[in-house]
Amino acid sequence: MNHRLRTFAPVLPVIAVIALLGLPLAPGAGGAGPADAVSGLVVLYCGIRLLRERRRPLTPTAVAVMGLPVLGLSIAAMGASSPGAGLSGLGRYLQIFVLVPAAVVLLVRDRRDFRVLAWSFVSLALWQGAIGVKQYVTATGASYQGEDIRAVGTFGPTDVMGMATVVSFGLICAVALALGLGRNDVRQRAVAAACAFALLLPLALSFSRGAWIATAATCALQLALAGLRRALKVAAAVTAAGVVLVGGFGVGSAMLQERISSITQVTDAPDQSVTDRYTMWAAATAMWREHPLTGVGLKGFPEHRDGNASLALSSGSDTDGAGAGYLKQPLLSPHNMYLLVLSEQGLIGLLTLAGSWLALLVCALRGLFRTHRAGLPGLDCALVSSGLLIWQLIDFMYADIGGPSTVLTAVVFGVAAWWSLAGANEEVRPTAAAPVRATAEGAMAP
Repeated sequence: MNHRLRTFAPVLPVIAVIALLGLPLAPGAGGAGPADAVSGLVVLYCGIRLLRERRRPLTPTAVAVMGLPVLGLSIAAMGASSPGAGLSGLGRYLQIFVLVPAAVVLLVRDRRDFRVLAWSFVSLALWQGAIGVKQYVTATGASYQGEDIRAVGTFGPTDVMGMATVVSFGLICAVALALGLGRNDVRQRAVAAACAFALLLPLALSFSRGAWIATAATCALQLALAGLRRALKVAAAVTAAGVVLVGGFGVGSAMLQERISSITQVTDAPDQSVTDRYTMWAAATAMWREHPLTGVGLKGFPEHRDGNASLALSSGSDTDGAGAGYLKQPLLSPHNMYLLVLSEQGLIGLLTLAGSWLALLVCALRGLFRTHRAGLPGLDCALVSSGLLIWQLIDFMYADIGGPSTVLTAVVFGVAAWWSLAGANEEVRPTAAAPVRATAEGAMAP
């Protein structure tokens, strides 16, 4: 056991960040949590390791891709309404999109470490999903249509997307492991497939339309990339499982059907939550038009919201249940990451931040295609990283950062960046006599 701990010592701090997201939070708690504090220690730990080992941390390409957002963030911080708002906003963005992802890239040494992180995502998803299913069965979840049945895990009603996000990440990792592991890993593939099917239920009970859309699109892409024949088999199995869960056992049939139907009604007869979202999107666009290059400054959306929003915007979102009392949660962001960046950081911020994400996606997909085409090991790592990044970029179209689960987004970008900038460069098959690892510099090291 001690030998195994020493073997995975570099990535244990990252695993600790993931594990802490399984702890229950105080009712009504929001913003940063224990996992955020530990993520700061991860960055510090990574820095100490670099100083002790005296090695070159990142290639110039990696520095350019991961450091690109700093330019737009610095300009937006200087344009904030107050120094305090600018510094706090800058620190949060650097944590999520620069520092923690870079630390993950440097601490993950090889594909074995990478797979440990992937299974950590699956384990957290199973834990949160089990709590969510219990909440639905015992009517102790967040309020949904007058009943306390919405599965939210330990995140509470103020972060209803928290459990849905965690379960989606776990499902994507499980699907990637089931599809991409080698033929000799039959047991792991079977376990991963079983985990993927088990996570379908809590994802459905989250009643999160955004998570459903992003997960369905990402898993479809993963299946297509893994091969058409396998995609058809898995699609048939998923369809059968859905029929059994919803049709056979009647798991939330009426409410699920209504929620699914509402996805196609967002323009014909939108509910108040959709109306609020459209109104805030329009407000964010108006802010950008007034300040096209630099935006209104970090943390500036709430201050400028009322001056740019129409009367259709409600006073807040009602939350209740899951151990917390009734609370009207203020609408302080447009619930669209791209529009949030555009409104607060302008075109400069959007081009630098989204440009970094796009570069990671291109590198990840390029490595995936090369691995798949040449039959090299590591297809599971490629599917995990590409899948997580694709899910996050789709999710950003109707969500943004905020809440205790946000730190997991930082780990996701780190996982994707490791494969894009280091792991995908490993092209030599490892042998028993001389195992080969891909270092954070993207070079081969014995």
